[in-house]
Amino acid sequence: MPTPPPIIPTGRLDRDTHLVLGGFRGGAAWREIAEDRVDYATLVGDLLAGQYGRPIRIVAFNPIAGWSRDATGDVALQLARRVDEEGRKISEGLRDFIESHTGRPIGVQLELPLLK
Repeated sequence: MPTPPPIIPTGRLDRDTHLVLGGFRGGAAWREIAEDRVDYATLVGDLLAGQYGRPIRIVAFNPIAGWSRDATGDVALQLARRVDEEGRKISEGLRDFIESHTGRPIGVQLELPLLK
C-alpha cells in the first residue's frame, strides 16, 4: 500500500504561511493552495485578482517560530487600502469580506458638506 502524503508540508517550514477559509454552496472549506503561493504578498494579490470567490477567514502560521494567528483583519485592511488607492474593481464576495472585517464600505465616495 502506498504511503499517504504528509499532512505537514515537506517544503520550507521557516516561513509565514497564510491559508484561506472560503465559503462554498456546501459550506466553508480551507482552500487548497500551492506551497509557493502561501506568502502574504501573493495571498493579497490572489485575493485582488479574484482567485477566491467568497473568503471568510485567513489564518497565518509559522511552524518553526511556533505561532499561529487570525490574520483576517490585517488582510482586510490591506485589501481595503489597495482597492482605494488603485481604484480596483472587486467581486461581491471580496467586497463583503473587506466590509465585514473593516466595518466600512469600500469604493463609496462620501459626500462632503457644502461650506456656506
